[in-house]
Amino acid sequence: MTFLAQEIATQPDDWAAVVAHLPEVAHLLPAPGERVATIGCGTSWFMGQAYAVLRESLGQGVTDAFAASEHHLARGYDRVVVITRSGTTTEVIEVVEELRAAGTPHVAIVATAGTPAAENAESTILLPEVDEQSVVQTRFATTVLALLRASLGESLDQAISDAREVLAEGERTAYETLLDVEQVTFLGRGWTVGLAHEAALKLRESVQFWAESYPAMEYRHGPISIAAPGRATWALGQVPEGLADDVRATGGHFEHRDLDPMAELVRVHRYCLVRALAAGINPDEPRNLTRSIILDDAS
Repeated sequence: MTFLAQEIATQPDDWAAVVAHLPEVAHLLPAPGERVATIGCGTSWFMGQAYAVLRESLGQGVTDAFAASEHHLARGYDRVVVITRSGTTTEVIEVVEELRAAGTPHVAIVATAGTPAAENAESTILLPEVDEQSVVQTRFATTVLALLRASLGESLDQAISDAREVLAEGERTAYETLLDVEQVTFLGRGWTVGLAHEAALKLRESVQFWAESYPAMEYRHGPISIAAPGRATWALGQVPEGLADDVRATGGHFEHRDLDPMAELVRVHRYCLVRALAAGINPDEPRNLTRSIILDDAS
């Protein structure tokens, strides 16, 4: 069994455990009314996007999500949430240094203790129990999002239940219409746009597979032109009225289930494993990638 398979399988239990841990760390996370920014790279950035939209939609305050290399923290924020599995990503470490120099309150959520981000941030929430050996992130990212969703007052009970059902389902039942497609486009609305971006990234990383992602209402504005027989459009969360019919009219497959979107992301994770196995690819070792991007001085 690959590391990725093992790490995908623990996610519902990981979410339940981190929700139980929330009372111990809630004081480190943003309070309602604070102006907040999140910082991350890759998967961590996408989790920040999901949290930012969800927090604003719940009326808890202005929230922005930035890639660490493209932030606008000079706009001024009451608190910054830094998300980094490794704690060693160069761009993230630079942002932590900037935050400390500016005296901006911030918390880093990190999997690996003793790393620069974990050691140098003003405050740190360590989640070593969801650290990963696969280069491809799954359980760390979704567990961080579970913690952040719970901090907003959301119940994760349905997400946990749905994810357990997803993991128990047979592969043929789960993916019968998706096993042979040549391309997948993921769509999201609101906070699930970030999850759609993450779903597409997971397929690109683990399977070297052509996958794209868009806000669902943007799909008709150009991207639907690639929909065709043998290709799939996969929606996470709310589906705009009429969109499924528009996709089916192209001959393409439309995929959607009425699950908590985080559980649907777990279904995407399992799909990555199925496609990687079929292609003879080791999903733990994505082409051209390492666990952490550490740049030298010249970079």
